[in-house]
Amino acid sequence: MSIKSIAYSLKQQYETELFHYVLPFWQKNAPDSEGAGGIFNCLDKHGKVYSTDKSVWAQGRTAWLFSNLANQYPQSNDRAQWLAIARSCLDFLNDHCIDKTDGRMYFTVTENGLPLRKRRYFYSETFYIIGCAEYALATNDQGSLDDARKYYDFVWSIYKDPNNDPYKITPKTIASTRSAKAFAYPMIMTNVTDVMRRCDPSNLTLYDDRARELITDLHAFIRPELRAVLESVGTDGSFHGSYSAGRVVNPGHAIEASWFLHAQACYFGDNALKQTAADVFEWSIERGWDTEFGGLLYMVDVLGHPPEAYEHDMKLWWPHCEALIASLMLYLDSKEEKYFQWFEKLTAYSFEKFSDHDSGDWYGYLRRDGRPTEPACKGSTYKSGFHLIRMLVMVIEMLGQIQDWKE
Repeated sequence: MSIKSIAYSLKQQYETELFHYVLPFWQKNAPDSEGAGGIFNCLDKHGKVYSTDKSVWAQGRTAWLFSNLANQYPQSNDRAQWLAIARSCLDFLNDHCIDKTDGRMYFTVTENGLPLRKRRYFYSETFYIIGCAEYALATNDQGSLDDARKYYDFVWSIYKDPNNDPYKITPKTIASTRSAKAFAYPMIMTNVTDVMRRCDPSNLTLYDDRARELITDLHAFIRPELRAVLESVGTDGSFHGSYSAGRVVNPGHAIEASWFLHAQACYFGDNALKQTAADVFEWSIERGWDTEFGGLLYMVDVLGHPPEAYEHDMKLWWPHCEALIASLMLYLDSKEEKYFQWFEKLTAYSFEKFSDHDSGDWYGYLRRDGRPTEPACKGSTYKSGFHLIRMLVMVIEMLGQIQDWKE
């Protein structure tokens, strides 16, 4: 079969997955339509709520994904429902998830929005930003765009100066003993900046300048001599190989960053950055692929030592989603068959192991051998519909582009 024929068949498979098995699961089970609003994110295998506490990450991510669906499929009969879910999540965030004392956002709240936990990271804020921005694009809602701009600048100020009181980010380790910087911060800000640039084109110069700065920041973690992307390096960019935290590689995280970088490379017309993105993908999937059982390992040690994280050999849904995006994106741009082969391999594993056509959606957490953890869940404090639905939408679009290629 030709690549175009394969792409046609796969596109049908992915559309069926999105519209028949994944979206109905989240549209039916997640919204808190009779309470304080937003969504319930802790859903068991069948979609039943097993904890009423609400993840603030999940509210922002869900606002983004349903707004994005409305932007991608403007003629859908479900568009009004998608936007209603997004609006409910944003209202819940605005009403309950912002600490009025300093403007920072909580990590978890109760069913009715009472604060439970507040973490040092600024990820709650970043997902709020993209939710507001995407909703503004879908609805021309100026208030949501203003909120996105406000919090984007707020988080940028924290990113540039994490020790700035009253927004100080407590370091993971005692800085006077060991100082380090984390890959996750510039990585998430690169994606947030990309969303803001698309949703707020009146400020392109600002977002372009910051995107270039973030790309430079990311290079400190990209280590060709190790053929790896490190999760943590010294504040001077040094490799700390004498202890576990300095050797951690999260293959899925690095692969997600590879397509963030590739998107920036395409935007700026930067061929050297395209090559870096391809290198990151190849190093990461080769290092992370489990040759015995298949699938991507969650954590590996760059020097081959035992990883510190107890879940290091589990298979999680989201790294596979990111690898599906990255492999197809690289193939679409380069037409190198090795990337399409990875895409097919990842598709076969993911649909066999994660997808659940009996109850809908994908399992979040598998043992190393590919069996779901029990009791199985479809949603948790960290798992919502975000990674999976984003992947399905993007893959469907890219497969459609391949179908349109001239013979």
